[in-house]
Amino acid sequence: MPPPTRAWQRMLSGRRLDLLDPTPMDIEIEDIAHGLAFVARWNGQTHGDYPYTVAEHSLLVEEIFTRSNRAMPVKWRLAALLHDAPEYVIGDMIGPVKAAVGPGYADLDARLTAAIHLRFGLPAKLPESVKLKIKRADRISAWLEAIRIAGFTESEANRFFGRPKAREIDGLELHLREPIVTRAAFTARHARLLSWM
Repeated sequence: MPPPTRAWQRMLSGRRLDLLDPTPMDIEIEDIAHGLAFVARWNGQTHGDYPYTVAEHSLLVEEIFTRSNRAMPVKWRLAALLHDAPEYVIGDMIGPVKAAVGPGYADLDARLTAAIHLRFGLPAKLPESVKLKIKRADRISAWLEAIRIAGFTESEANRFFGRPKAREIDGLELHLREPIVTRAAFTARHARLLSWM
């Protein structure tokens, strides 16, 4: 009989995260920040001397979400920061690849998301109204990334992500920096949001 398939990953914190049955006890923000700071968005196909990482994207999504939802509780800002947190272990896939992989990826993402949310005091499943607002911020971020660093024309970005309103993107910047700098920024933002909850 063949040995059982390994379904866990040892994290730098020493935790052993079961990818198929993750528990909040095995999740550490340092592992998330480290992983996301080394995962490139757009399959690495971006201009610049450093990849544009999921950690940078997550910081931007939280900023966009906060601009439009200042009256909402801080916990939803934390949810925006963590919206792609499962990618610290499953990586980032562009939409066409996710569609080709099928529902298995979405199921894995959902289990990891629930464990991450519970670890940091969020509900396992976010209210639909909050999810939609985070998704809006995510799409605005994707539009900016597409035209500024991923080589899309504005008309392509408009078609795939929808054109944001000028006030939604005014003054926003994309940061391409060393992963260790991004990791520190992500960890610091997480700590700040937790301190306000």
